[in-house]
Amino acid sequence: MKIVVINGSPKGKSSNTNVMVSAFLKGAQEAGAETINIYLTEKEIKHCKGCHSCWTRGPGQCVTNDDMLGILSLMAGANIIIFATPVYFGNISGMLKVFMDRMTMIGSPHSQNDTKENSQELKPKESQAPKLMMISNCGFNDRDEFQVISLWIKRVAQKMHMELIGEIYATRGKFLTSPPEELQPLISNYLLLLERAGKRLLPT
Repeated sequence: MKIVVINGSPKGKSSNTNVMVSAFLKGAQEAGAETINIYLTEKEIKHCKGCHSCWTRGPGQCVTNDDMLGILSLMAGANIIIFATPVYFGNISGMLKVFMDRMTMIGSPHSQNDTKENSQELKPKESQAPKLMMISNCGFNDRDEFQVISLWIKRVAQKMHMELIGEIYATRGKFLTSPPEELQPLISNYLLLLERAGKRLLPT
């Protein structure tokens, strides 16, 4: 099994988001999975021009030359794709949003309601489509902070014809990287739970 994480935290490897991702992937690796953690903050990803040339030229044929094609090549063959982000202003990070805008190049020019038999929809076969997960954390102690992200990832799954198999959200994310002494046992236990969740992705 191949698991690819698109890590949308501007803080990259030192982020609260990455603490969650790393624990989850550790469990998956111990169960035998191949894992790739892609830090968008280390990549050059330009804004989508909205020209839709990719819809006529073919999937992956973008007019913009940057690191997107390299990322797509790393995602190739993935069984599970995980989007990871901190909550920024009640939503995903801008970095992840720019990346997702560019994912238009492998998307479809047709709406979800277009069911014409002769459409040229770029829809992957259900058996070949990777499954999808969401991992996020926020600074506040309010799980309502994840409402928009939860709605967003469900819409992404629909648009990309992927099955959403899990959403993992953590409040008070700053405690993941700098917990006070009295909370350290709780944080350690939480990370162990994330590892177990990663292990359970793989069939026994």
